[in-house]
Amino acid sequence: MKIAIVGAGIIGVTTAWELASDGHEVMVFERRGAAAEEASFANAGVVAPGYVTPWASPGMRAKVLRSLLSSHGAVKLRWPLSGRDVGWISQWQRACKLETYLANRSRLQRLAFYSRSRLHEISEARELSYERGQGLLVLLRNHRERKLAQPGLDVLRAAGSTFREVDADEARTIEPALAASTRLAGAVYLPDDEVANCRQFALLLKREAEAIGVQFHFGCDIAPLQRSAPSSITLAAGSPAIAFDAVVVCAGVDSARLLQPLGLRIPLAPVYGHSISAQIREPLNAPRSAIMDERYKVAISRLGQRVRVAGSAELGGSLDKVHPAAFRTLYKVLQDWFPGAVTLQNGVQQWKGARPMLPDGPPIIGSSGIRGVWLNLGHGSSGWALSCGSARVLADQISGRSAEIDLEGLGIERLLRH
Repeated sequence: MKIAIVGAGIIGVTTAWELASDGHEVMVFERRGAAAEEASFANAGVVAPGYVTPWASPGMRAKVLRSLLSSHGAVKLRWPLSGRDVGWISQWQRACKLETYLANRSRLQRLAFYSRSRLHEISEARELSYERGQGLLVLLRNHRERKLAQPGLDVLRAAGSTFREVDADEARTIEPALAASTRLAGAVYLPDDEVANCRQFALLLKREAEAIGVQFHFGCDIAPLQRSAPSSITLAAGSPAIAFDAVVVCAGVDSARLLQPLGLRIPLAPVYGHSISAQIREPLNAPRSAIMDERYKVAISRLGQRVRVAGSAELGGSLDKVHPAAFRTLYKVLQDWFPGAVTLQNGVQQWKGARPMLPDGPPIIGSSGIRGVWLNLGHGSSGWALSCGSARVLADQISGRSAEIDLEGLGIERLLRH
């Protein structure tokens, strides 16, 4: 089949690779000048399947309200809030019911564990070398946080994650550079989880995909798909239509706009995340792999000779409007745990990216219900952790094969029920 993919983030690149590996003729269209330049560019890089859970969960509304009132809260509302944002919040609230949460958590973790296996298979088969580290340490600052973590540990057990609870001394043995001056009640250590550079992997896999025939076209702002020819691609600035046997939409938040003329109402909203990346000054003072500060929901990752600190969730506002408070929290958490580890005087990369999130959590993967149009979108903050598995199951569907995991609840039918 001749297949067009719209979007060259981590989802689009992995999808292109899997489809080309199956023998399809694949062309990728991306509005930016290179692959992985938006949500895939400078994310935390954590691949932790057991921690991939829906934002919409029981008790989350109260947590969000507390966060809004805290200067270092992980969740913030920014103005202006669009009608899309208000509608998204309403749907998110409805998805916080226990039954809905449990179903969506199961769907996400099923996909996440499969995706990690597929990531390893691709990396080993193609001998891809990129920045990565083994192990994730979730830090709990006081005994109240240890108590509140227990339901989460039940989730990890149910998901089959390998982990162990450790005291402060063992946590500092696992990550010797943790500051002794910052209070630490204990931690949860997940030895099988990892941190890896999403953008590096995407660029390496893009090269592998090109070697087997995939064509990438950058600087291509694609026009919304049309009912009269849904599997044809046209530039927004105007161009002759190019007909394909299938079109796969992997265009992040912009996917909703591209699909709207087809009558598809995809409730995607950008939830903005932030990160800072800085060169390591003294390796002995830097993390070995990845840590997660449970109180502030901030990840600190070792990526080669750099440290990346990532977190926050902003709904509303715009991508080009940066609020310094989001970065202040990242710097605070870095200083709390690894003071003096990095050079902050120059060369610090500050980044804000739009995560394409659906209100209830899981992505939509599979047929749109319109002949020739396929979807792989809505992965939110877990795009890196879900990308390789999502691409493989979509490729299996397009080729008419049964996927290797249960796809219940991952299709567009889930949205149509609500």
